[in-house]
Formats: sequence, structure tokens, C-alpha cells
Amino acid sequence: MLNKLLKDYILPYLMIAAGAALAAFSIEEFLVPSTILDGGITGISMILDRVTPVGMSLYIIVLNLPFLVIGFKQLGIGFFFRGVYGMVVFSILLEVFSDMNDVTSTELLAVVFGGIILGGGVGLVLRFGGCLDGTEIIALLISKKTSFSTGQIILLANIVIYACAGLLFGWDRAMYSLLTYFITFKVIDMVEEGLEQGKAIMVITDDGKYVAEEIYKRLGRTCTLMDGMGLVSGKKDVLYCVITRMELSEIKRIVRNSNTSAFVTVTDISEIIGTHIKLHDENVLK
Repeated sequence: MLNKLLKDYILPYLMIAAGAALAAFSIEEFLVPSTILDGGITGISMILDRVTPVGMSLYIIVLNLPFLVIGFKQLGIGFFFRGVYGMVVFSILLEVFSDMNDVTSTELLAVVFGGIILGGGVGLVLRFGGCLDGTEIIALLISKKTSFSTGQIILLANIVIYACAGLLFGWDRAMYSLLTYFITFKVIDMVEEGLEQGKAIMVITDDGKYVAEEIYKRLGRTCTLMDGMGLVSGKKDVLYCVITRMELSEIKRIVRNSNTSAFVTVTDISEIIGTHIKLHDENVLK
């Protein structure tokens, strides 16, 4: 019981706080002094912080709240609480680090090390089911309705943000910001095991119908259900499902709480060809 409490609740919140601390440190000590922008809502908040008297941390909370509510409806109350927690810690630490001396005034060092530290922080938050930026939630929902991946939608949104930064602060700031984004992207890829590559999960379990229904109910993802036979364990159900990395932590939680024997493998997918069912269909599992 204690081990489950530590693994499912205490450790994720500690890691989300650690990731938020790294991200806040990177932004205030590397990016802000050199007018280098992060992407998404954080980038928009950095721009507004420069052109209005309101602080960046307040903008981050206010602008992200609607996206967290949408995320609550789509990804569940656990995601909502982890998202709110991560963003509140992130905003508080932005204020704390803003009073510290800047680490470097060299723009190239700010780009490289700021991007690495920011990517490590965001990757930690995502790995443990949290979220620091509501852009990803909207991108995930749009991707379910279109042929664009979440990563492509986020990139397009960030290009618009960096274009605005170029108009306001100079095109060299926009180019530095874009370079930082790509560094951050790759570090997140390493820490969180794939920024927005598809993930294929295979679940071998005694009660495949229950697990498939839970996945569909919570995430709107359908599974392919197959019959399997273990050499020792006998008849098994085999589920195959394609998900995004934001949904991976919820899949793990579903399997852990299924009260049935289960063996899960997760693999990266570089390309999906054909129809990938994303929309709700009440008759899929009937």
C-alpha cells in the first residue's frame, strides 16, 4: 500500500515539481535576460510580460486555465490536478528565480544551455503525467480531429509566436528562439521518450475487454483485441492500441488499476499509414 502511494502519487508530484523548477530556472536565468522566447503559452506570456506591466507568472496561470479545464474533460481529473500543480509551482518559481543574478549574458550559451535545461525540465513533467503549457492539450485535441500530429500543430503555433517576437524584438531574437525550441525539443525527446511520436502499446492480460473499455472511456482510443495463448499461462487477451505520449501515463495507470494480470510493451512509431480511429463511436466495443 505504501509502495503504491509512493509510486502513483508522491513520486510523480515530486518529479513534476523538480521539472517545473528546472524549466523556471532556464527561462529566468538564460532565456529572459537575452530576450529568447519559449514556445506555446509560456512564449506568449513572455511577450506580454515585455509589453505590459503585468508579470509573466500571472499570465501563465490565467492563459493556461481554460486549457486545463478542457484537459480535465478529455484526460480526467488526475491530469487536471497534476497540470494545475505543475503550473502553480512553475509560476511561483519564476518569481523566485527572477530575483537571482543571470547565469550568462552570452546569447549562444543562453540558447544551448537554456534549451537543454528547459527540455530536461519539461521532459520530466511530461514523463510523470503533468503539463506546463496548455498548447499541448489543444494540439492533442485538434490532432484527434485532423490528420496533423500534435507535434506538427505545436510547431506551427510556435512559428507564429516566433514571428510575432521577430516583429516586436528583432528577427535575430526570433531565430535564437527557434534554435532554442529545437534544442528543447530534442532534449524532451530523450527525457520523455518521444515528443510526439506515436506510441504503440501491446497489453497481454486476462481481461482484455475491461482494459479496452477503460482505455476507450478515459481516452477515446479504440483497441484491437486478439486471442493469445501463453506457453505456461494459457489463454490470454492481447490488446493493440496506438496513442500519443501524453496519454501514456494514463494507460499505465489504467493497467495498474485493472486488478488483473497484465504484461505491457510500449514501442515508438515513426509513421502511421491508413485510417487511425480517433473519434468516439459508442458501438466500437459492443
